[in-house]
Amino acid sequence: MVSEATFTGRRAGRNKKTVCDARKALAMLALYYYPGNASLLPHMMLREIGAEFELRLVDRGQNAQKSAEYLKLNPSGRIPVLVDGDLVLFETAAVALYLADRFPEAGLAPASGTAERAAFYRWMIHLTNTPQVEYRAWFYPHEHVIDEAAAPSVKEAAGQRLDRMFDVISQQLGDKTWLLGERFSAADLFLFMLIRWGRGMPRPPRSIPNMNAFAERVLARPAVQKALDAEGIKAPVF
Repeated sequence: MVSEATFTGRRAGRNKKTVCDARKALAMLALYYYPGNASLLPHMMLREIGAEFELRLVDRGQNAQKSAEYLKLNPSGRIPVLVDGDLVLFETAAVALYLADRFPEAGLAPASGTAERAAFYRWMIHLTNTPQVEYRAWFYPHEHVIDEAAAPSVKEAAGQRLDRMFDVISQQLGDKTWLLGERFSAADLFLFMLIRWGRGMPRPPRSIPNMNAFAERVLARPAVQKALDAEGIKAPVF
C-alpha cells in the first residue's frame, strides 16, 4: 500500500494528509521526494520491494526543501529523505543501500560477503561519486563559479565529462543484461535514473551504445512503471 502527502515546509495550511496518526507512522516507511529528483531511485526500489510506504512530496515550487522544518530532516536541504521509525536517513546511495539491506528478500543486492556484493558496491559508489556528482555541475553550473559569465563554460565541460563517463559505463556493460550480468540489482535502477537525467544533453546517454537497450529493459519492469506513473513522469522518459 502507498499513501501520499504534500510537504510544503509550512505549518499553517499544510495538507492534512501530511500529518499521520502514530499507528500509521510506525507501520510505514516515508519517502520525501520530488518528481524526477534523486528520490526516484529509492522510490523505484520501494516499488520493487512491495513494502508499505508513504510518499511525501517536498514542494520545490515553494522551496520547501530549504524550510526550517525540512532542514531538521536533512541539513543539506536536498532530496530524498527516508524515514523508517526513528531512523531519518538522507544521501541517495545511503538510502538505497539501506533499503537493499532492510529488505534482503527483494534481491536488490547480492548476498553479503560475496564477490557479486563487492561488484554491487563498486557500481553504487561509482554512480554516486562520478556521474551523479557531475550532473550537479551540468544542472547548476552557477554554483561552481564566482563570475556568472563562466557558468556556460562550466556546463559545457560537465557535459563533456559526462559523455566520457557514460562511454566507460557502456563499455563495462557491454552485451550484459544488467550491470552485474544476469542479476538485476538496485545499481541498475540507479543507472536508469542517471540515463534519464541526461535526456536533454547534446549527446544524451540513450544515444551511447548499449545504454538505450539497457534503459528499455529497466523501463519494462512493472515496479518502475508504477513509480514513474506515481510521479507523473511521461514519455519520453529518457
